[in-house]
Amino acid sequence: MRLFKVMANSPEINIDYVAKLARIELTSEEKEKYSQQLGQILGYFQKLSEIDVSDVEPSAHAHAIYNVWREDVEGTPMNVDDALMNAPAKRDNQIVVPKVVDDA
Repeated sequence: MRLFKVMANSPEINIDYVAKLARIELTSEEKEKYSQQLGQILGYFQKLSEIDVSDVEPSAHAHAIYNVWREDVEGTPMNVDDALMNAPAKRDNQIVVPKVVDDA
């Protein structure tokens, strides 16, 4: 079953199929409203797909970003009491965690 079909310049949304995928029940008013909104969104995607981006290099950010890490400089270590302040369980100045590995 198709999610939508493009008719003229606006896609017709199969809102019952979308609601079934989302596992939600919609009233007829909600179906009409969401169908129109999804149609507008898909219309924008259709406009975007018409843009020629063959000469655009892929990037992770809109602006070039180089090494955003801070310098690794030695500093004063956190004291044990501050480090263990929010630990749910502690023993011998260490955080106690549940065992997650069985004996081999």
